[in-house]
Amino acid sequence: MKDSPTPPGAPRAWQRMLSGRRLDILNPSPLDIEIEDIAHGLARVARWNGQTRGAQIFSVAQHSVAVAEILALLDPAAPARWLLFALLHDAPEYVIGDMISPFKAALGDSYRQVEARLAQAILQRFSLNPQPPPALQKLTKRADRISAFFEATLYAGFDEGEAKTLFGEPKIPRARVAPWFASRAPEAAQAEFLQKFAEVEQNL
Repeated sequence: MKDSPTPPGAPRAWQRMLSGRRLDILNPSPLDIEIEDIAHGLARVARWNGQTRGAQIFSVAQHSVAVAEILALLDPAAPARWLLFALLHDAPEYVIGDMISPFKAALGDSYRQVEARLAQAILQRFSLNPQPPPALQKLTKRADRISAFFEATLYAGFDEGEAKTLFGEPKIPRARVAPWFASRAPEAAQAEFLQKFAEVEQNL
């Protein structure tokens, strides 16, 4: 693919990916999105701004896999498209990073607009509904908060009382989810994310 030059004087708004794609962050095209780039990036983005225990970061790739697995526990009949949506729910962060919620709120609409455009392009790239049904959004948010509870208490220094106040009390035993929250090197997290993607994709 031949790169089109940036107009003279315009600020650069694209990032070159390891796949060779050049993704315009402000006006992303689904054609420039590759799952390998997403997996590589998310495996190297730290949750909790890196303020976590242990030698390894807890990556957004690990979080994404955990959310997809938890959603399947919450709804064993969930279709593969729902699991794929859950796996990709934080995919824009492979480009823009993972900002903690208080900072997102402080940045306001400008951040949300960039994130939303990337999310829409990613959903289109993988043939997912750009307007997911409310039931799916609600279920994904529930799984996301359950994952956040376990991450907060296992890695981010929260006590259980504080985590319950912020994220709610999960009804899933810690032992049931423990394998998804084990420490992983970026390469292992990347491979796990791609494996989960392939597993879900074959059932679409």
